[in-house]
Amino acid sequence: MDKVNSSVVSEFVLLGLSSSQELQLFFFVFFSVLYMVIVLGNLLIILTVTSDSSLHSPMYFLLGNLSFVDICQASFATPKMIADFLSEHKTISFSGCIAQIFFIHLFTGGEMMLLVSMAYDRYVAICKPLHYVIIMRRRTCTVLVMISWAVGLVHTLSQLSFTVNLPFCGPNVVDSFFCDLPRVTKLACLDSYITEILIVVNSGILSLSTFSLLVSSYIIILITVWFKSSAAMAKAFSTLAAHITVVILFFGPCIFIYVWPFTSYPVDKVLAIFYTIFTPILNPIIYTLRNRDMKIAFRKIMIHYSRAKKISERPVIVRNSVY
Repeated sequence: MDKVNSSVVSEFVLLGLSSSQELQLFFFVFFSVLYMVIVLGNLLIILTVTSDSSLHSPMYFLLGNLSFVDICQASFATPKMIADFLSEHKTISFSGCIAQIFFIHLFTGGEMMLLVSMAYDRYVAICKPLHYVIIMRRRTCTVLVMISWAVGLVHTLSQLSFTVNLPFCGPNVVDSFFCDLPRVTKLACLDSYITEILIVVNSGILSLSTFSLLVSSYIIILITVWFKSSAAMAKAFSTLAAHITVVILFFGPCIFIYVWPFTSYPVDKVLAIFYTIFTPILNPIIYTLRNRDMKIAFRKIMIHYSRAKKISERPVIVRNSVY
């Protein structure tokens, strides 16, 4: 507690993405639209999965949870970043900065494990189709989601356990649009080498291990399908290629930033956009727009909405009674 009391920094200054006034206005419009698409798109997925009985399967249950995590991940810093584009002084309180660090590692850690759970679901469906119903029961899916949140919580609490006790008594400028852990720890008034090692051990190993599990599962699935038929191989490769694209865009920046946090690069804050903003908008595109069942469910919702709207707009004729 003495270290916490020795901190004199009460707020941090965020440099954001650009200092150009013209670019900031462009970014304000661009990211505002992007954020609305992320929230509305993922909410539509959650609504579709929960309301359509034909989508009450393990794969779509996990997909609905992924959409919820994507909304959370896009919301921990994006609204403030959008507001900061119109502000000359981009500051965040010390407690707000710690909160951002907490939520980013909670949601990213949870999403990593959730993507592994979805890959496991596809592995069982393709490699062990006869045992799919037995293995991927509702209880199993619930446990997988709970494990994802538990891993994210343990991951972020272990990060904060050494971050909150760091003394901050000097510079308070963070060259990013949110409080990124490697950049914040460099502002501490002591040698950050041990802290950087802890970041590598925690975030680096989690990113690398989950990424390795995902790649291994995709390879096993492709090998299994390759022995069945060339047509099935082509279909599986087309689907998995899109999934691998999202995985690389999500894990690539995380691994680059957190596996070697000793040196900060200007490109780090650009890479951070990929796993905080671009991935949450790519997941709905990859996992739903390319899925036939989701397209059919979307059409059902649109038809139901249009019919309900027509009924509500229908004029009500009141007949006068004659006594």
